[in-house]
Amino acid sequence: MPYVLQHKISEQIFTCSLVNHYGLAYYGVKFWPDQEEAEEQYLTFLQTTEGIRTEDWQVIEFEEGEMKLCNVKLKNDPHLQVFWLPTRKPEIRKLEN
Repeated sequence: MPYVLQHKISEQIFTCSLVNHYGLAYYGVKFWPDQEEAEEQYLTFLQTTEGIRTEDWQVIEFEEGEMKLCNVKLKNDPHLQVFWLPTRKPEIRKLEN
């Protein structure tokens, strides 16, 4: 199961530019393959992201299909954000300028 970062208040899922296992760049959900790795690395990862308050984010477990659905809905567009609703469905919003 993948583990992702969720904003504690807004329920936004952390997204960024990534590179897949084929070496191709894409915009999608930042994830770790297991909980131990996520818990060990997420604070350091967030600290490298300018303007992020690390205490506002938490690690949550996703099913693989849920993460893939979020990535599909993001359409590889960095102007979109994904929010994970309590109904276990994604909501996509366009970034405000």
